[in-house]
Amino acid sequence: MNLLRTSLLAMVFCTSLLSCAKDEIEEIDSVNYSIDLNLAHETNWELADSILILVNQHRASLGYAALKRDQQYGSAYAVDHTKYMIDQKRISHDNFEFRKNALKNRGASTVTENVAFGYQTAASVVNAWLNSPGHRRNIEADYTHSGFGIIADNRGNYYFTNIFYRK
Repeated sequence: MNLLRTSLLAMVFCTSLLSCAKDEIEEIDSVNYSIDLNLAHETNWELADSILILVNQHRASLGYAALKRDQQYGSAYAVDHTKYMIDQKRISHDNFEFRKNALKNRGASTVTENVAFGYQTAASVVNAWLNSPGHRRNIEADYTHSGFGIIADNRGNYYFTNIFYRK
């Protein structure tokens, strides 16, 4: 799925960067954003729930509304990206525009994400994100939902994708 999606995205981005013909714009508009919702079940929900509790406690301390747990599209796209990062053996925001546009296609108005690698506890990854200005901004922004892709690689090292969006 990742290789196919990456190839499709490369083709779409090349088309959009190289020309502006009407039929090519229609091709971009028809990008297939479907995803297997069963992917969401592959996340480590114990870690995800602990992260969401800590994030929501932080948000509450600032007077912000709690984020709702997304166990469907947001998490399916997050798991898909986490698997991609594991395959690449590095963290990245590669193909973020695809995830963002896919969620916007499902009604989100704004989308962002935090990624991480190597943390073993919810407290350690949330602490790292809160100590990084960009990641902290994502946690504290006016989002309503949070999707999770938390998977360990074959060595037991966790990769994290946390997608935030407003609906």
